[in-house]
Amino acid sequence: MGERKSADPKDVMRKGKSKTQLKRNIGYFDGVSFIIGTIIGAGIFVSPTGVLKHSLLNVGVALTIWTASGLVSLMGSLCYAELGTALPFSGGEYSHIKRGLGSLPAFVFIWTSTVTKPASNAARALLFAEYATQPFYGVCPAPEVVKKCLALAVLWCLGILNGRSVKMAAWVQTVFTLLKIMALSVIAIGGIVLLVGGRRESLARFEDAFSSEVPSASQVAEAFFQGLYAYGGWWSLNYMAEEMKNPSRNIPLTVMTAVPAVMVFYLLVNISYLTVLTPKEIVSSVAVAVTWADRVIPSVAWIIPLSVAVSIFGALNSSMFTLGRLSYAGSQSGHLPVLMSMLNVHSCTPAPAMIFSTTIASIFIIPSDLIMLTNYFGFSAWLMTGLTCASLIVLRYREPHLHRPYKVNGKSYKKCFYQFHL
Repeated sequence: MGERKSADPKDVMRKGKSKTQLKRNIGYFDGVSFIIGTIIGAGIFVSPTGVLKHSLLNVGVALTIWTASGLVSLMGSLCYAELGTALPFSGGEYSHIKRGLGSLPAFVFIWTSTVTKPASNAARALLFAEYATQPFYGVCPAPEVVKKCLALAVLWCLGILNGRSVKMAAWVQTVFTLLKIMALSVIAIGGIVLLVGGRRESLARFEDAFSSEVPSASQVAEAFFQGLYAYGGWWSLNYMAEEMKNPSRNIPLTVMTAVPAVMVFYLLVNISYLTVLTPKEIVSSVAVAVTWADRVIPSVAWIIPLSVAVSIFGALNSSMFTLGRLSYAGSQSGHLPVLMSMLNVHSCTPAPAMIFSTTIASIFIIPSDLIMLTNYFGFSAWLMTGLTCASLIVLRYREPHLHRPYKVNGKSYKKCFYQFHL
């Protein structure tokens, strides 16, 4: 009887690793809902005030800035699409910076993001609680304890959901994306109906769109930053590249569908605001969408604060989904504790990474306020985006023969939609 050989522990680990890995469960429509759901948060309900204020109430300049912000976001997302198809790994910006700029910038990025991105999620959760409690307290402000308890509850519900099932998280994202599109459609269609109705003062606003004072370069820059804030989130798809079905086709196609769709919605919604409200009324409003609802649909104006809460909830779900993948990728490369790279054996989700990021976000909620959190993560987010775009340029020169299923150039749209029809 032959001697039984014991299995090599390294072989066992390799086999276990090959079986337990992220699965490709995210398709084209899931990707579109994730991008749209991440971009459309509270920005479009609040940012029009800032854009118009820094544009010196010049309607033409404000609408131009909204269009330009969308085009810049689209160009950035196309750069990310090239990186995502060439390097379809979880971790998004972290994976690209590590490949293009080296381990040290990637190490700084992952540890900076370990703090700033949970801070961003904490700010979203607090903003959700602000709008969700508003209908119950009327003109009185909701108690801070109530808002913070609700924010913590939402964070942990979404953290557990994203740690248990990718399909359930994608389903929730699709549902809430549809709900927020319906809310924006109400505002957009309402404004178009009133504009077509031919209100003279509303038409005059658009006929003499550039008649007001022209803002200075610094004021245009400030207005532009407000517009970019409303478009933030277009970079989210690359964090789930490892879970995308056919990433070389679906990543660029998803980007080219979602970002232009958001641009169209944003322009229609801003036109609706300007149809109903004067530029001075918009600038003096804290939440322009709520003011619009009080004027157009006063009997059901509570729908708009609820819609804002729904919109923030969807953006928070998408952000938490991507943050778990970032911690997972950092752990796989040895830049975070190895525990973060472990997966739920039943659903193949990075559950430990989700618990870790949710815990950090919860810590930020307890002592912090919205303004501090927004200032904390706003600048760092765009700095990391700049580093990622720099890694694209570096890789173009350092690895010219790297297989790039999609490459940013003048024929991008034509090639992408040709593949879609195939």
